[in-house]
Amino acid sequence: MSGWLAPFELRVGLGCMRLSTDEERDDERAFATVGAAAEAGVTVYDTARAYGGNERLLARALRACAAAGRARVVTKGGMRRTDGRWVPDGRAKAIRADCEASLAALDGLPIDLYLLHSPDPRTPFRTSVRALARLLEDGLVARVGVANVSRTQLDEALSLAPLSAVQVPLSPFDERALRGGLVERCEEVGIALLAHSPLGGPRRAHALAGREPIATVATARGCSPAEVALAWLLSLSEGVVPVVGARRPDTARSAARAATLQLSDGERETLSLRRRVRRPPRGEGAVVLVMGIPGAGKSRLAEEYVARGYVRLNRDERGGSLRELASALDDALANGVRRAVLDNTYVTRASRDHVLEIAGRYGVPVRCVWLDTPLAQAQVNMVERLLDRFGTLPAPDALREAARREQGLLAPTSQMRALRELEPPDADEGFAAVERVPFMRAPSRGARPGAFVAAAVLRDPGWTYPAGAADRAAPHLVFDWRPDGAAQELTPLAARLAAEVAGPVEVAICPHPAGPPTCWCRPPLPGLPLAFARAQGVDPSASTVVGASPAHRTLASALAAGYVAVAQEAASRAGGRRTGTSR
Repeated sequence: MSGWLAPFELRVGLGCMRLSTDEERDDERAFATVGAAAEAGVTVYDTARAYGGNERLLARALRACAAAGRARVVTKGGMRRTDGRWVPDGRAKAIRADCEASLAALDGLPIDLYLLHSPDPRTPFRTSVRALARLLEDGLVARVGVANVSRTQLDEALSLAPLSAVQVPLSPFDERALRGGLVERCEEVGIALLAHSPLGGPRRAHALAGREPIATVATARGCSPAEVALAWLLSLSEGVVPVVGARRPDTARSAARAATLQLSDGERETLSLRRRVRRPPRGEGAVVLVMGIPGAGKSRLAEEYVARGYVRLNRDERGGSLRELASALDDALANGVRRAVLDNTYVTRASRDHVLEIAGRYGVPVRCVWLDTPLAQAQVNMVERLLDRFGTLPAPDALREAARREQGLLAPTSQMRALRELEPPDADEGFAAVERVPFMRAPSRGARPGAFVAAAVLRDPGWTYPAGAADRAAPHLVFDWRPDGAAQELTPLAARLAAEVAGPVEVAICPHPAGPPTCWCRPPLPGLPLAFARAQGVDPSASTVVGASPAHRTLASALAAGYVAVAQEAASRAGGRRTGTSR
């Protein structure tokens, strides 16, 4: 196992966050808790730059109990705590600054393991991981690792830096790391897995006593349910290190005792959450798992299977969670169903594992069909779905309310998050087959071409209707994004365009603020052109976008439309007027 773990037999760490972040902070009690942990043999202490003075408190406490020389400090960077929110900051300079600030706060205690606190969706993951590697190369830390990642992200990070550990949630209440293959992968490559929130966090730890298998073993052993839960985690792999967020000395001592509790094979079987029993296939039948990001086109494919006699299990129709849907599959297979199709957003290995587990009990093979739809095309599909449902684009508040009531109605950020979390399917998950289906949009029939003209190009005093744009008799849309603006502001520009074309001219504006998009109408999102196209009977793919920025070109690509680039006044002054046409 990992060289980081080898010299230490007690595989339990002390999570120190709540020693400084709880409203009832008590430094004297915090010192006593760290001292009790050290006396019981704990050597791993987990903290972070974002925990508000936690590193400084930990350093003082370790010195007070004469444990600083044996302590292995694990700290994290690349995260800010702003107005009660956790905000990742994975920029290289932010990670470097956090590490240097942590070293200053620890006041001479070395950093044994430095972790990226969480991937930052605004920063390429590889940039953050390479910044970790530079900390190691420059001798600021002894080892590096990543936290709160998927197996796919772990594999990417392993290709960029010599990682020693991963930190993710893992508990009887959260088995994603187990089902998603992270525990297995860490064991394969010989690195440690630090399990944070191993008892479910402060809100759920008390519920351990209500979980019958845990309570049964605890009663038989004469120990606490928490100790049994920790012993179960330790039994999963020699590389698992539960990090217990203790606030009191007794809790720290209890966690240390759990590291010495050896479970029997029967007890481990009783406590097992993941029961992967694969019986040989029995007769005809298959479970087909259709996966892809929201808007990928899963429903259309599932309907083809239904027409062939498959039973469809879908969250949009049934509601509930993916776990509840897996239970519905269990019921169906128990009642003799042998052909079922599940079309849902199974973007992670962990979410798909429940289907594989249940089908395996009944000897029914699972085939995965992955709709590999690009984000831009999934966005077009999502807008079309909203137009089908509402007849118009819902405003952000209305969209949020609709998303609470109905599955499948999402804001752009939710769809983007699904893409970030996507773990492509692999046969090693247990699938009988994995089929990748590239995206192909069905051609429109009978619709006419149109033109979508960015307001920015019409503001150029020297603008004239460009060559290569749409037929002047086609419907034209003038569109713009102006926070707190109104469509009437575009009326003069529309009049200017109408003087040069014969077709109808309409205007549309996105008035919503900057930041992560909460609507579908901000370019380059395709909402405004698609709403116009539906109202006017226009085929977007036969149309033209007339624009002046990369965002406009991106919009054209999403619509599969032609693009005419028009240089604006400043650009023309710099080097003469330029126009270009692309398809």
